[in-house]
Amino acid sequence: MTKVNEAGAGARFVNIGERCNVTGSARFKKLVLNGDYDAAVEVARDQVENGAQIIDVNVDEALLDSEQAMTVFLKRIAAEPDIARVPVMIDSSKWSVIEAGLKCVSGKPIVNSISMKEGEGPFLELARKCRSYGAAVVVMAFDEVGQADTEQRKVEICERAYKLLTADGTDSTDIIFDPNIFAVATGIDEHRRYAIDFIEAAKEIRRRCPGTHISGGLSNLSFSFRGNEPVRRAMHSVFLYHAIPAGMDMGIVNAGQLDVYDAIDAELREACEDVILDRREDSTERLIALAEKYKGTDEAEEKKLAEWRSLPVGERLSYALVKGIDAHIVDDTEEARQQFARPIEVIEGPLMDGMNVVGDLFGSGKMFLPQVVKSARVMKRAVAHLIPFIEEEKEKTGATQGKGRIVMATVKGDVHDIGKNIVGVVLQCNGFEVIDLGVMVPWQDILQSANDNQADMIGLSGLITPSLDEMVTVAGEMQRLELKTPLLIGGATTSKAHTALRIDPAYAGPVIHVLDASRAVGVASSLVSDTQREPLIATTADDYDKLRKSRERSGQSELASLDEARANAFPYDPSGLARAPAYPGLHHFGDWPLKDLRTSIDWTPFFRAWELAGNYPAILDDPVVGESATSLFKDAQEMLEQLIAERWVTPKATVGLWRCKREGDDVLVLAGNDWTRLPFLRQQVKKREGRPNMCLADFINPDGEDWIGGFGVGIHGLEPHLERFKQTVNDYDDILLKALADRLAESFAEVLHAEVRNRLWGYADEHLSNAQLIREKYEGIRPAPGYPACPDHSLKPILFDMLGGRPGEVTLTENFAMLPTSAVSGFYFGHRDTQYFGVARIGRDQLADYAERREVPVEQAERWLRPNLD
Repeated sequence: MTKVNEAGAGARFVNIGERCNVTGSARFKKLVLNGDYDAAVEVARDQVENGAQIIDVNVDEALLDSEQAMTVFLKRIAAEPDIARVPVMIDSSKWSVIEAGLKCVSGKPIVNSISMKEGEGPFLELARKCRSYGAAVVVMAFDEVGQADTEQRKVEICERAYKLLTADGTDSTDIIFDPNIFAVATGIDEHRRYAIDFIEAAKEIRRRCPGTHISGGLSNLSFSFRGNEPVRRAMHSVFLYHAIPAGMDMGIVNAGQLDVYDAIDAELREACEDVILDRREDSTERLIALAEKYKGTDEAEEKKLAEWRSLPVGERLSYALVKGIDAHIVDDTEEARQQFARPIEVIEGPLMDGMNVVGDLFGSGKMFLPQVVKSARVMKRAVAHLIPFIEEEKEKTGATQGKGRIVMATVKGDVHDIGKNIVGVVLQCNGFEVIDLGVMVPWQDILQSANDNQADMIGLSGLITPSLDEMVTVAGEMQRLELKTPLLIGGATTSKAHTALRIDPAYAGPVIHVLDASRAVGVASSLVSDTQREPLIATTADDYDKLRKSRERSGQSELASLDEARANAFPYDPSGLARAPAYPGLHHFGDWPLKDLRTSIDWTPFFRAWELAGNYPAILDDPVVGESATSLFKDAQEMLEQLIAERWVTPKATVGLWRCKREGDDVLVLAGNDWTRLPFLRQQVKKREGRPNMCLADFINPDGEDWIGGFGVGIHGLEPHLERFKQTVNDYDDILLKALADRLAESFAEVLHAEVRNRLWGYADEHLSNAQLIREKYEGIRPAPGYPACPDHSLKPILFDMLGGRPGEVTLTENFAMLPTSAVSGFYFGHRDTQYFGVARIGRDQLADYAERREVPVEQAERWLRPNLD
């Protein structure tokens, strides 16, 4: 970058090589996972030879023992003189991994990173540990409120950290501030100033915090243009041209992939400069338009594209539907429209021919759900193009003369809809018209829509147990209105048994439990068939009748009386008592770093959400679903990278740690100035000798003071992106984002629990890999209301009140579902012997006792605990 060097500022810039980072280099990740450290060392050597003056090393990966991997790799590069001559930046979200690295580096290391996200106390504690190893520290512009995104916040946080660190003994020259480089040109107005705010903040931070350094990860800046390397290189070079003179003296940069500022095409340079300096209202649109001419091509892909693009238009449409390719679907649909007398014939002809192939492949097990959803996206975009032409002909609908029409809804009080959306997409792929009413839909709206649309069937979905009662209500109202419309029941909390025992008796019309999306097509197709409808209804009714009679004949597992169960409680061991918390009370986290959560994701449930059976990572090599799982995983990783780089979502949380004491099966908690009663349920199924009837209260000290915790986490900010996918008729990305957000929420709960165990409560000193965390190889549990050990969802309002009302800015619906939908809440128990269990079925004696402890009528408690009474 000639001009920068002429000014002298560029000569002081330090390149930090980023390719020895498992989150930034797929090659390095694969080498370390395979234990090929010889080749991994060569990655470091290449970085140094290409101009890296510091090597950033990150081995935070779910399948690794990260402490061991960090130790082995750093010892290997220390033995290579041409690599060991440059400093090492030890990069991890876990202190145990950082410390493992600090113990085996020579020279002056750099720790990446520490921040004030947990408050000043933990921040200074980590800084002292780094100082004891002689390490410099990267300080993220991050405090208790969240990540700094404006110039003002960046400066305020860095100045506050500077004053704290220098007063505590850290030399100013050992402080490297990272004021956060975020993606620009995303199309979101709030992101327009991200680059210029960094540059302006760098100037002010250097003025207010003399002696310090400014760094940043450059790749985030251009993430909107991933796959277009000429534009990304130009954006990076233009950014550094302005940021270096402003005070940015180091950064995570691939020095071999930077263009000389003066050598950048003048038109592209100006467009990049407009975006980075926010000089025009239409800067983003202009750069996006210009970027197309710089996009590279792949010869093999071009050849493959040319082959199918030369097919007749009908075959092209079929190919695009089966392969899920939407790049040319509008052009091809328009070409087909010109060949048919009426636009509806395009849908009923080539488009439905293609979707029939998709349906056949899915039905025969040769195509899997993620591929089907991609096909549906292509179909919907084709139909969306044709609808205006169909409306011109005054057609009633843009859909085909389909097999049938179904009204679907998530019932009142429930907010989860991933499974419902998937079922809807699969049904549409098989010729059904789906009217999706969304979430939290009251029975009146469901039945009104079914009547208005002359629906052939109604589908109800729900995730939380209170939704089961709501489904019974809908069925009862259908009976009162003397309807005959088939009622389909689905969702994670539903079952064939509950449908037979509770919902089916409430409605004389057909009621059918649908296990998953793969079964929905067969059920719906039978219900609109002249020959298959009655046999399906009769067989289902007979199955449900047999199930009910079987329950009556066989009874259920024998229950102990409540007194007997309490006498057989889990024995409390005083030696396992967790010590008092280091930081009691409430703690709020406003914007947890997303990159910390990525490495702790448990991917197995992600694949199950898409109805792909198998455990990660073995599922990627599965002979049946491996290809589909691998493609889905690739799409998920790309979206996750974009989500992080462009800050689509904001993770927020609240943690509480309180004094408590036990009173029978209740725990009394001193949250604030008052004692709050938490009544828990006890197992009553009779156990064989030596097996206790457990209750969560058993893990609390019965003879004195103890401690308990609670938490709530939420992933906020999905709505504008889901709306964008809706506008572009993109079910696939809609479902993918929701599934990723759910994984991030669970990961956040896991990461936060580790922070509690090791820091806030501080009863543990762990060095666990992510695989060990997923297998819960730690002391303590975090049972959530609504789950087996604590099945009553109605405890959530009590927990939320203890946490200040809106923990992590999460709220509750009338039926105790959490908003946003990607949220987790629960309790923390720290005793050494804690374990998860299921309360299962309870007796009427415990129901009455529980109602008295909750101070509610028995009828109210029965509604809360109905699944445990069946």
